[in-house]
Formats: sequence, C-alpha cells, structure tokens
Amino acid sequence: MNAPAEGPVLVGVDGGTAAADALALAGWAARTLQTTLIVAAVHAAPSAIGSGRVDAEWISDRREAAERVLGQARDLLGDMGPEAEYRVVASSSAAHGLHDLAERTGAALIVVGSGAAAPDARILPGSTAERLLAGSVCPVAVAPAGMPAPPGTLGRIGVAYVDTPDGRAALDTAARLARRTTTPLQLITVVARGDAARPFLLGADAERAFLDTARETYEEALRRAAGTVPDLPVTWELRSGDVVETLAALNDVDVLFCGSRGYGPARRVLLGGVSARLLRRACRPVVVVPRA
Repeated sequence: MNAPAEGPVLVGVDGGTAAADALALAGWAARTLQTTLIVAAVHAAPSAIGSGRVDAEWISDRREAAERVLGQARDLLGDMGPEAEYRVVASSSAAHGLHDLAERTGAALIVVGSGAAAPDARILPGSTAERLLAGSVCPVAVAPAGMPAPPGTLGRIGVAYVDTPDGRAALDTAARLARRTTTPLQLITVVARGDAARPFLLGADAERAFLDTARETYEEALRRAAGTVPDLPVTWELRSGDVVETLAALNDVDVLFCGSRGYGPARRVLLGGVSARLLRRACRPVVVVPRA
C-alpha cells in the first residue's frame, strides 16, 4: 500500500452525543484525502503536585474511561468506516492533547463535534473546540449536531471567499480536498446590503456608486480565484445580505471552508469576527484554515 499523500485526519472523541457527527465528518475526510484516520480520546495526565497514590489510581480510572470511549467510537464507525488508529492521550486538557498529537503526526485536519448545548443541525463549539480554534497548526473542522445530510452526499464543497491571504489559504485547502474526487467547488462572497455597507454620511447616489464599485471588485476577485483552480469545476456567486447569516444558512454544501483572522501568528488558526460567529450558527460542517 502506498503511503498517504496527506497527513492523517485526527478526530477527538469524549463519549458525548457529538461523537457520531465528528466521526462521520472525519471518516469522510480521511476517505476523500486517502489518508489515515486517528481517533483520539484524551484523559488527564498525572498532576505535578498531590498524592502520588491518589493520582495513580485516579489516572488509571481516567485511562480506562478513555479506552471505553474509544470502544464506543469503534462501534460507531463500524465496518463501513475507514481503517483507523485508536489512541489514548494523557494531557492537561483535551485541546492541549489534540494539539500535541496533531503536531507529532503532522495532521492534515483536526475534527471535533459541537458542544452539548448545540441546537439540532447547528454548530456550537464546546470548550475543546474553542481552544483548538485559538492556535491550531492545521485546519480545524467542527461538525454540526445531528447533521441531516452526511458529508459527501451533497456533492459540492463551499468556500467563503475573500481576496486576502486568509481567503486564498481557505481556497487552496478546499481545492486539495476537492481534487481527490473532482468534487465541484462553490466560491461565495457576501457583500452587506444597504446601510450596512454605506460609508458614513454619503447620500443615496454615492451609496449606489459605492455598492456598484464594491460588487465589481468582488466579482473580479471571484473570477480570478476560480481561474486559479482550472483542474476542478468551479462556480462562484456574489450574494447580498448579512455575511454571517448568509453563510450560516448554506445547506447545499458538504463542508464550508473559511479563512482565519487576517492577522496573528502565521500558520496558526486564530478566529476573526466572521469565523467566530459563523461557528455558532452554521448548519453544515465548517473548516477554519490557519493563516497563510
């Protein structure tokens, strides 16, 4: 068997209700990228201070609990899932453990489920996802609770595109995934309508001219971006409305890629205003890509 062209897909599980969604998304990504799936359960590491005997007994119990979580994940993946490795990781926190494992394995993607409070068919990151989304070295995907359509069934990959280094990084990462199955890409730019986009104290005529110029600029950027991936079917669309609400309502893509914040540490995920709010409302899986 040839070595995979990508690093592994890493999925964190904790025995909660979101495990099935996270495993479905991670399994699809691993199959599409033709790479290894690593299923990880993180338990507490020994404390630097405290009773050694108490620590040892408690850590042993936590490790056994993590093993049970992995057993549940095996059952959820079943025979239809990709070939997977199962790992128990000791760390100070779930996010820290997944961060470290991603760095050691050169992971192509980290996948987690939504928090327990997520409404049905919506994303709401839990505490682990929130921490992962503040410095991950690789893209982080969050699966919505109770996905009505499993990933891979809609046949299109979305990209929330803006003509910035972060937007281009999101497009490049989405294209690498899409090329494995020649899945069409849809690039979407949302421009605020009306007063939301109007410069301060401009009249109606100046507002129309401003919006027309903005639309022309965005359309040209979308055309150029589509031309950078000539080996894939690409469509693009410019929509008007609230940026977050418009992107969050997308329900016809298998997954939606978006860029990280436009400043901060290079090659690290760091959420900006749009990506942070999108991750609290989206109805399809969202992948946040590190800064280029």
